[in-house]
Amino acid sequence: MVIDVAGPSTRKALIGSAVALVLGVLGLVAFSSTGGLALLVLGTALVVLGLLPLLSWKKLSRPRKLVVEAQGVRWDDPQGAPWAVAWGELGAVAVSRSVDGGMARKSAPRTFLRLDLFPGDPGFAARHPEMAHLLRREDGRYRLPVADSFAALPVLDGALRQAAGPRYRGVVDEQITIGLT
Repeated sequence: MVIDVAGPSTRKALIGSAVALVLGVLGLVAFSSTGGLALLVLGTALVVLGLLPLLSWKKLSRPRKLVVEAQGVRWDDPQGAPWAVAWGELGAVAVSRSVDGGMARKSAPRTFLRLDLFPGDPGFAARHPEMAHLLRREDGRYRLPVADSFAALPVLDGALRQAAGPRYRGVVDEQITIGLT
């Protein structure tokens, strides 16, 4: 099972960039005809914000995939920090889910999915220093953000049920809401 993590985030960044650029240019055009200083500041800020994803395009669009297979789980990131963990190194694995209610969101809430890896022994951190940025110090688990939509959940859940066997704890609903509701 392979989940492409780069594709959806790249599309969202492009859409956000385009919207910010259009609004920024409109603000600058409005400034040139009305002379309002607030329009100049807002238009300039939006243009800069819209250019940021384009300036970091190489890093943003690099291929990134989560692979769940019979040997274990791995993060395929050829231009970043790849890692691989065999099932025997893990005490448990789970998928955690939380919901973003948003501020007066008119669309359906977003579901955030994360892969939680629980080391099977104290030597895990020494064997996997490339995963240090994923470590949650308060409980010792390693947490990888996977998706911000529900669509990936059935695929990820099915792959983990099949490949991880008894180590898989299932989907854990964290019962928290991110953002204002």
